[in-house]
Amino acid sequence: MAHVFEPAASGRSRCRGCGRALARGEIRFGERLPNSYGEGEMTLWFHPLCAAYKRPEPMLEAIAQSGETAPDREALEQAARAAMRKPRLPRIEGAERAKGHATCRQCRQAIARGDWRIRLSSYDEGQFSPLGFIHVGCAELYFETGAIVAPLLHFSAALSDVEREELRQAIERAAASS
Repeated sequence: MAHVFEPAASGRSRCRGCGRALARGEIRFGERLPNSYGEGEMTLWFHPLCAAYKRPEPMLEAIAQSGETAPDREALEQAARAAMRKPRLPRIEGAERAKGHATCRQCRQAIARGDWRIRLSSYDEGQFSPLGFIHVGCAELYFETGAIVAPLLHFSAALSDVEREELRQAIERAAASS
């Protein structure tokens, strides 16, 4: 079962990593897995960078198999290797303002309404499932690295430019205080 890079055929599939549509003709990454519901195999489709952040092992396998034909090979390999070094990085699902009633998985304290929180997910048997939230200030301890800005902003596409800058500054402040 070789993983693949190929253009999206119809524009109907969605990325398993970010949930956004894969536009017709856009290069997508297909992770091939045994079909858990029957015979044969199934393919999980991702934007290549989403796969590098969320599924680093299959991405590195695909890059090695495809040789020089992988799109933006260096950036994908760099993102995947970073995610392999820190096993909690693939859990990043994005960031948002807290709506209330959430508890941080790192410090077990409540996340105040309106504060930035990082959404987490886990991967199991071909699916991503919600895992909870952490404070932005707990991110460095939780992920064991301060290098979370790129994947966090990547999976926070719904934020405005102003919100993205506020989030970046909150992460920088948290890193400076620890």
